[in-house]
Amino acid sequence: MADILKEIIKILPAGKISDAAYEAANIVLYTKDKDYFLNNKGTIREAVKQFKKRIELRPDPSVCMEMEKAKKAIKKIIPDEAGAQEFIFDAPRSQVIIHADKPGVVIGKQGEILKEIKAKTMWVPLIKRNPPIRSKLTESIRSVLYENADYRKKFLDTTGHRIYDGWLREKKHEWVRISFLGAARQVGRACLLLQTPESRIIMDCGIDPSQDGPESYPYLDAPEFNISEIDAVIVTHSHLDHSGLIPYLFKYGYKGPVYCTLPTRDVMSLLQLDMIKIQRNEGKEPIYSSEEVRNTVLHTVCVDYDEVTDITPDVRLTFYNAGHILGSSLVHLNIGNGLHNVVFTGDLKYGRTNVLEAANTQFPRVETLIMESTYGGRDNIMNEQEADDYMIDVIKKTFERGGKALMPVLGSGRAQEVMIIIERLMREKKIPNCPVYLDGMLYDITAIHTAYPEFLNRNIRQQIFHKENNPFLSEIFKKVGSKKEREEVINSEGPCLILATSGMLQGGPSVEYLKRLAEGKKHSLIFSCYQPPGSLGHRVRGGETEIMMREEGKQQVLKINMEVHKVEITNHSDRKQLMNYVKRCNPNPRKVILMHGESSRCLDLASSIHKQYRIETTAPKNLETIRIR
Repeated sequence: MADILKEIIKILPAGKISDAAYEAANIVLYTKDKDYFLNNKGTIREAVKQFKKRIELRPDPSVCMEMEKAKKAIKKIIPDEAGAQEFIFDAPRSQVIIHADKPGVVIGKQGEILKEIKAKTMWVPLIKRNPPIRSKLTESIRSVLYENADYRKKFLDTTGHRIYDGWLREKKHEWVRISFLGAARQVGRACLLLQTPESRIIMDCGIDPSQDGPESYPYLDAPEFNISEIDAVIVTHSHLDHSGLIPYLFKYGYKGPVYCTLPTRDVMSLLQLDMIKIQRNEGKEPIYSSEEVRNTVLHTVCVDYDEVTDITPDVRLTFYNAGHILGSSLVHLNIGNGLHNVVFTGDLKYGRTNVLEAANTQFPRVETLIMESTYGGRDNIMNEQEADDYMIDVIKKTFERGGKALMPVLGSGRAQEVMIIIERLMREKKIPNCPVYLDGMLYDITAIHTAYPEFLNRNIRQQIFHKENNPFLSEIFKKVGSKKEREEVINSEGPCLILATSGMLQGGPSVEYLKRLAEGKKHSLIFSCYQPPGSLGHRVRGGETEIMMREEGKQQVLKINMEVHKVEITNHSDRKQLMNYVKRCNPNPRKVILMHGESSRCLDLASSIHKQYRIETTAPKNLETIRIR
């Protein structure tokens, strides 16, 4: 593999390739020959077939039309009905990104318009759909990437050299080990270290939002963890208990790639920036800065579902839909060219929801399954329809008495589920038509949902493509963007539904609403996500009616007079779904490792899987290392 670029160039027509580079595991060839760029006569296809790698041919930047001229030429070529609004030129990579309302019109029949753009400008056009709701964060991320295009090109090339230039470590044994640096027999601070003879890979690196101090963070002081040896970081999804500490790795010297899906990159960046803001508001020193978040973005390598990519010399990665939140992934790792196959679920939902398809169960091979067990206890059986009906009943009764219903939610996941349900019920006149306020990143995260419809289920995807049917654009949804607007919501007359982060009442706008609404008997507080022990949400949901709260620098007692309800339905799988997931996993794993659940739930689920399916199971503790091969 060390000479793969030279070997590819050897089999192509002489003198046609001016440069060759890596873009992570992908190979990009540049040519100054315009005719060869426009028609390589199948030679690139033959190279792909022979080397079994993604190989792309682009024009050398020196032959591309000057940017302003190219922009004018492209505008003339694209029909007005396409609604093309933005043209971003990535000069080092000879690409132009075109954002349009109707991408199909830009592409043309059998790609004829794209061919014309290439022929007249010598730029490679990439077509993106304009999202129905603008996301400032997504636009900001794009700006960071394109403003640093030269750096990105060099970084991706360096990443490719790590993959293809051969082994750095002396191979003595064929072994695979996983160390659990967080989320073993607990929920929160997920972090795994995968070690092979050649690779050191981190899977997730999150915080525990319910804790303060060292207990919030993974055990990065473990003897086997050495940040200078880490080859890659994989992020299953954007929730802070899985992604909240990624920028910290860059603060302390990590310079390698972070693999995730596009929506995960965008949402985790937003949540990380919000975490900095919340820590500052609470008078704490943030553990990293926005510069480290920016650095994380610059080092992300986004991978689609079902796309196979090498990430080190002996590890190949494929993401599959996890069904948990937008962009959430099951991680399939093929280690040592088939030596061992691991699936790490992150958080999964084995059931179709209002927003997402059910988690994938089909894999090429799997020997070890590492699975979450948040709701793995014997009594964690949920009836989702009953839960939805209960939530609807509570909201309806609260509205009828003129109260406000406060739902503390995680920014991504259950919030969008609730939005879809409420929009439908109000449209069908099953509950009174009232405003639904979105506070604390919810509007921005919902905008990101509309930017990536390909990650949503078929029904929502079709609705988003037709603006008049898009449920997220309903006039019932109101964005709360400032303290002043929050005050107006609190002081407003009449009923409303408030969806606000954080879902565990650990800082964020949900706490501000609680302070002002808690003593009003006509209001309701509805919990819909997991409340870890130690969190304020866990205490209130458990029945505490007097809570000590800090207000204007003083400790004050807050009386909880509002109705408190819990809806046991989340974007996690319940006990029944987890058992079914193991049963339906194809092929069946030889070993199942349970984590990301309270100790009793991990152990109980491990015991049940072993008894029912005769599969070897274990539920490790934090800092344990398991040899899986």
